[in-house]
Amino acid sequence: MPSLKEIKGRIASVRSTRKITSAMKMVASSKLHHAQVAIQNMLPYETMLEHILKSFLAAEAEAQTIYDQERPVKRVALVIYSSNSSLCGGFNANIIKLMQKVVAEYDELGLGNIDIYPIGRKVAEKAAKLGYRVMGDYADLADKPNVNECIEIAKQLGERYAQGEIDRVELIYHHFKSAGSQVLTRETFLPIDLEEELQRDHERDLTSIIATKESQEYLKKRGERTVSREEKQSVKPLNDNFIVEPNMDAVLSKLIPKLLHLMLYTALLDSNASEHAARMVAMQTATDNADELLRELNLQYNKSRQQAITSELLDIVGGSVNN
Repeated sequence: MPSLKEIKGRIASVRSTRKITSAMKMVASSKLHHAQVAIQNMLPYETMLEHILKSFLAAEAEAQTIYDQERPVKRVALVIYSSNSSLCGGFNANIIKLMQKVVAEYDELGLGNIDIYPIGRKVAEKAAKLGYRVMGDYADLADKPNVNECIEIAKQLGERYAQGEIDRVELIYHHFKSAGSQVLTRETFLPIDLEEELQRDHERDLTSIIATKESQEYLKKRGERTVSREEKQSVKPLNDNFIVEPNMDAVLSKLIPKLLHLMLYTALLDSNASEHAARMVAMQTATDNADELLRELNLQYNKSRQQAITSELLDIVGGSVNN
């Protein structure tokens, strides 16, 4: 059995660790609030632009662009979002696992034909370790989302796709639904998926930073609803008769690049908010475990102290009887 001094040392150590995890939980909670505000401010514009453009491309026969045309896949680019630091539960592990799964699906292309655009230090390190072809260093974006850098990445990907250097681009990130629910998402970036608008999940909770079982069950039930074939067929474009000025090419040349960089930026904000939510939950769990461990150690300390007092009393009584 450990001595009273050893138990006291463990109690002090656990209390010190609890202070750290509690502080990290509060910091993550504050950062999550700011990330939610950023999504809330940007999301309506990005959602409506995507809906308008995809409806426009689907409705207008003349709206032909290379960015929505399927072609044989010979080279793939993957834009993968992770964090720069740890202590956020399975956030990075899940992203890396999905990255390896997607790369395995394109295994017949060869690693030389799979380009990885890592946004976050954790996925960049893992991709380099696995021998993947890493295109650039975008670790700063994971901590400080920047729309200008997203524009540059989208421009580079768009140019490479237009020139035939790559035939498909996919995004891998965590979709933020609420503080207690982040959905690992694999999304087609290029070519533009015109049918994706029907299945897209628009349910979000951007007001609360409390992760409870009730909220998770609620979102899980909401997420189980699927779009039926009848509903898909009943969906109509925003307008069957678009008036295009000055001409079709000019409109598409402006809207498509804007949509592409907004898709990258939205995924970045989603990943950023999901990271803070995952870290907040992980630190809350660690704090709760520390509280439980402190309760057990205090009980053990009190039992050992009581046993030591009892032993000393017996020694005193035994000595007085002998005298």
